[in-house]
Amino acid sequence: MKRIAILGCENSHANSFLKFIREMDKFSDVEVVGVYSDEREAAEKLSSEFGVPVLENYTDALGKTDGLIVTARHGDNHYKYAAPYIESGIPMFIDKPVTVSEADAIEFMRKLKDKNVRITGGSSLKHDVFVKQLKEDAENGVDGKTVGGYVRAPYQSKNAYGGFYFYAQHLVEMVTEIFGRFPLSVFAKQNGKQINVIFHYENYDCVGLFCDESYKYYAARMAELSSKGLVISATSDWFLREFEEFYSIMSGSEQTVSYEEFISPVFIMNAIERSLKSGKEEPINKIEL
Repeated sequence: MKRIAILGCENSHANSFLKFIREMDKFSDVEVVGVYSDEREAAEKLSSEFGVPVLENYTDALGKTDGLIVTARHGDNHYKYAAPYIESGIPMFIDKPVTVSEADAIEFMRKLKDKNVRITGGSSLKHDVFVKQLKEDAENGVDGKTVGGYVRAPYQSKNAYGGFYFYAQHLVEMVTEIFGRFPLSVFAKQNGKQINVIFHYENYDCVGLFCDESYKYYAARMAELSSKGLVISATSDWFLREFEEFYSIMSGSEQTVSYEEFISPVFIMNAIERSLKSGKEEPINKIEL
């Protein structure tokens, strides 16, 4: 059996993952030893629906798991919840935003890297079929070199889970999945409830549009000889693909991104926030682990 715990189970990831475990034969060897949330009602609701135990404290699954899922709504809780389990070396799924602060992201990844902890997670949007297609097109130079891009996604200006950071990684990670994990700089400007961002790469720019609580997604790549874009529809397949990836690393597979790539959205989001405050183009701080 593959024993797991789910810490910070307030959002739809926990429900979806538990449904996969209950309903899909390929995950029949997964046992959930417990769920935990600072919002106890969320954990009790899952316990009632799926019959999983409620943990009294997020450390209560220590020594009892083969993998850990951390999917708290507030990114500041991810490192906190994961930290006691790092020493065990078990694989981890860390939801978006990985962290809110750059310092926490660096410290977190250094400890994971030191213990060879395999990780996955981040935004589920990077698993979208069309996003993957645009990434493949960019890597293979389909219709010529990339000359630009455009991505739209929601954010939430007001929430109790870190403000801008709560939802912003979806757009950021769509951009980085398609066009590269390490843009050089960003220039952000707010107009009404919308935030426009120019993601500057060495040879082209990608434009991002954050729309406040407007849950529509769009991605496009502009090449020398063509443009390809599509409205992206939300699907449970996103959650299934990210759970499959977590199951894969629990089964011994290597993680699909480097530690630096995994936390690059944190550094990009921080640069966007700095640009909104300064009114200037802001470089994205280098990640040194």
